[in-house]
Amino acid sequence: MTDSRDPAVYDHVRVPDDSGASVSDGGDTALSPGTYRVVGVGEGTVTLLRVGDADGYRVNTGEVATVARETVEGFDPADNPDGNRPLGEKARRFAGSVVWNLRAFVAGLVARPALAAVALALVVVGHQGHRVLSVPESWLTAVYFLGVFAVVYLGARG
Repeated sequence: MTDSRDPAVYDHVRVPDDSGASVSDGGDTALSPGTYRVVGVGEGTVTLLRVGDADGYRVNTGEVATVARETVEGFDPADNPDGNRPLGEKARRFAGSVVWNLRAFVAGLVARPALAAVALALVVVGHQGHRVLSVPESWLTAVYFLGVFAVVYLGARG
């Protein structure tokens, strides 16, 4: 936090495991341990959004709590948990993203099968046409790139 007496929006605080901090509207509900982002500051209250678990990893709970300003002053400042994902998780998410993008691309081609077949035929003729056609190499290169651009366009636009 910028100052322990002055929490600001987007500051991050850590609620310790043994904290007895309670939500000010109900009073009975204790805050879950973890990292919270300050999303609102009132006269005597601070609104917090839970963004990290007790281990400091990013979570998406949607858990919002309003606590007394004095309560937040007792919490420790914390780092933003958005950038601390393990390498394995980042690689898994990247692979999942590639798979979904590939599925969307194929779905775009399947949406217009006749045009996709023509585009793929242009790619094949441009790439392998020198074996059966006696045309200048520059023509085959142009046909190849025209086919590639057509496949990309159809895959991206459907």
